[in-house]
Amino acid sequence: MSSTVSGTPSSTGISGTRFSVLDRSRTREGHPPAEALRDTVALAREAERLGYHRFWVSEHHGVPGVAGSAPTVLAAAVAGATRTIRVGTGGVMLPNHQPLVVAEQFGVLESLFPGRIDMGLGRSVGFTEGVRRALGRDKGDAGNFAAQLDELLQWFAGGSPTGVHARPAEGLDVPPFVLATGEGARIAARAGLPVVIGDLRGRDRMLRGIDEYRSRFRPSAWAAEPYVVVSGTIAVAGTEEEARRLLVPEAWSMAHSRTHGTFPPLAPAEEIRARTMTARERDFYEAGLAGHLAGTAEQVADGLRTLLEETGAAEVLVTTSTYDRTALLDSYRRLAALFAPQG
Repeated sequence: MSSTVSGTPSSTGISGTRFSVLDRSRTREGHPPAEALRDTVALAREAERLGYHRFWVSEHHGVPGVAGSAPTVLAAAVAGATRTIRVGTGGVMLPNHQPLVVAEQFGVLESLFPGRIDMGLGRSVGFTEGVRRALGRDKGDAGNFAAQLDELLQWFAGGSPTGVHARPAEGLDVPPFVLATGEGARIAARAGLPVVIGDLRGRDRMLRGIDEYRSRFRPSAWAAEPYVVVSGTIAVAGTEEEARRLLVPEAWSMAHSRTHGTFPPLAPAEEIRARTMTARERDFYEAGLAGHLAGTAEQVADGLRTLLEETGAAEVLVTTSTYDRTALLDSYRRLAALFAPQG
């Protein structure tokens, strides 16, 4: 199998870096989950028009605030609605699945949309004990990720000692990526795979993880050299205050999940700012607003240059969510103007 990704950012900075989108199909108060899924497909079309490199979807089970529970199914819808942008998962949580089934699903995707499919893989298990029980998994299954990853890649390479073959995956070139920090990044390095690492709020931890990944990397058939994608929230608006407003709904959802145990749909920023929060809610909420790249185009450009200089990343995966979909689309357009100016 040939190497499928390579390269480091050019000396020109932002314009020499790939930018991609991960959308989690976040639900919004007063809107059904089906609308969130349709919004994801519509955002993919816009991301393609704006020049983003990839569009990925996520896997979450039993979460009220997320409609994306079947990433390969949603990826098929996205790929069918677009023409050129790469489409994949950010990611399929491998401990939740049998590697053979994952190989078959991506084999079908690659067969239908040749040369456009990415296989982003994570090592998380279900969000709660109830979800894990429904999936037939437990927390310890995350420890099997390395063996599952090896098995999954083997299905693409040529089957198993039992004589079973993954149809139609066998022989196909579907680029794998590992979404991870810590042990997951070390597994990616040993396997010679690209790594997606974040978040931007834990900059020191992220930098240590990237350094360790590069130092441990072993070239493979999938990647001849380390390939780093940094992931995080980026919000661009006409003013710093408008950009900060975009962060409010997600920050409150995170605060609510930490204090109440459920991850709710996104609410309007004005409604959240009018809430009377407990001290604990306020602490989590303020923490959720901090550490992202948010501001005017000039401010975000400066932040991106610093980020790319520090990480040497070849790609930035943007994961922004907010209630106001019009403002979200405007943010992605403003960001695109920084790396791919529109004529």
